[in-house]
Amino acid sequence: MSSFEPESLAADLEEHGYAVRPLLDPATCRSLEGLYDQDSPFRKRTVMERHGYGRGEYKYFAYPLPAIVAGLRARLYPPLAAVANQWRRNLGLEESFPDTLDAYLDRCHAAGQTRPTPLLLRYGKDGFNCLHQDLYGDLVFPLQIVTLLSDPGVDFTGGEFMLVEQRPRAQSRGEVVRPRQGDAVIFPVRERPVRGTRGYHRVTMRHGVSRILSGSRHTLGIIFHDAA
Repeated sequence: MSSFEPESLAADLEEHGYAVRPLLDPATCRSLEGLYDQDSPFRKRTVMERHGYGRGEYKYFAYPLPAIVAGLRARLYPPLAAVANQWRRNLGLEESFPDTLDAYLDRCHAAGQTRPTPLLLRYGKDGFNCLHQDLYGDLVFPLQIVTLLSDPGVDFTGGEFMLVEQRPRAQSRGEVVRPRQGDAVIFPVRERPVRGTRGYHRVTMRHGVSRILSGSRHTLGIIFHDAA
């Protein structure tokens, strides 16, 4: 996890609004991808078209999470919490996130947010995901991760990851991210601090996926707050 140092992540997030890091090898990607057609690891399946979310589907994992997913969530939380706490200090906020995922999930569960949020997503040809935010209750951890399990250009074409930043008193700014198989994209859930002439201010972020031109695209989403 040496590529996940908080200082490096914070620098990329401040400059670009996201960071990309290698995370999983191809064999692990294929193993996770293969879970999608099983029922037992999951608590819920959502078909996007039924809700106006886009075209595709996703499944939320149930507790206990698969070992690889639970391990990633626990190991990735501390460096992201360090970034999240720096963000809070930049914005003049006092309450901080705890050092470990278990301690943070205790807060979520005490607030009634007890359902796990890591998920697998699958898109076929012409699939897409509308711009959105992954909010599941009052408690929101400000960073999340999506890891591309499929091999772009081999398994699918199109399907770029998109971020849109809504800046105050200015037009929105879009960014297209093209991760490789196994890459993790780290990005804000709802907002991020941006340095201005009078200090830091908040900008709102949304994310989505452009249209799949051919093939099939699978991703693993790791969200750190649980759902109500």
